[in-house]
Amino acid sequence: MAALKLVFCGTPRFAVPTLEALLGAGHDIALVVSQPDKPVGREQQLTAPPVKQTALAAGLAVTQPDKIRNNVEFRSQLDAIAPDAIVVVAYGRIIPPWMLALPRLGCINLHASLLPKYRGAAPIQWAVACGETVTGNTTMLLEEGLDTGPILLQQTMPIAPEQTAADLFDALAQAGAPLMVETLGGLAHGIITPIAQDHSLATLAPLLNREDGRMDFAARAAKELKDRWRGFQPWPGAFASLDGKKLIVHRLEVADAARAGAPIGPGLISVEDHRMLVSCARGTWLELIEIQLEGKKRMSAADFLRGAQLAPDAQLG
Repeated sequence: MAALKLVFCGTPRFAVPTLEALLGAGHDIALVVSQPDKPVGREQQLTAPPVKQTALAAGLAVTQPDKIRNNVEFRSQLDAIAPDAIVVVAYGRIIPPWMLALPRLGCINLHASLLPKYRGAAPIQWAVACGETVTGNTTMLLEEGLDTGPILLQQTMPIAPEQTAADLFDALAQAGAPLMVETLGGLAHGIITPIAQDHSLATLAPLLNREDGRMDFAARAAKELKDRWRGFQPWPGAFASLDGKKLIVHRLEVADAARAGAPIGPGLISVEDHRMLVSCARGTWLELIEIQLEGKKRMSAADFLRGAQLAPDAQLG
């Protein structure tokens, strides 16, 4: 396949395999567009995003505009390049209409879900949190709507019962890279026909917030809570409150359903053989295996129980 002149828009680690694959396929990446450097860590040291680091190491030109919609200088820069395609992978900015209309092959996006399911900023996390057993990647032509553009290619990937969003993140990033290379080749040779999404089947995967990690024992069964814990790794995780203090749950499992004589109210704690069991919706139970109470170190639930003085009616909220 003849090399295409590309502009690549991406920011986090998820986008790096695709950038590397496009370079490996011999494409001419005339410009890499990434979000600005951000302060990271306790010392708030200004740090370049992973895509920028990869691009600079490969000797590519990089720009990091704060805004792109009405950025005259940035628009002139892209006009001068006249790319065949603009590849967008987890860039984190809405692509404006002038940019969508610029390349002859369009703006092509890699999205980590089987569209039209899980449109939005956190498709991997929400697919796991909602208990899906299959997910995948989609390449599509971007348009003005949020992840609403025509589908080009898709690939599926199973979600294992114990797999977390963090595990799936790397697997989908690696699998999506050759899918983008294949998509560009198919578009260049006119052998891919874009397929409109069925918008009636769309589901949303909005940006996560801290409260998504709060465990609702009254509304959610044990498996739902475990799925959300898996989906919200590494952030916001899963947490509840115990005696007014935040309790972070680092590890948990669905426990046996039948508990003779155990408390039945949601969030009530039952201690059995140094195991910390919590009642959930619909008569289900979770076992908390590793926890961290606010102001304390991370420890096994068994160690916590040895040192804690739990009231008989202790309850997580």
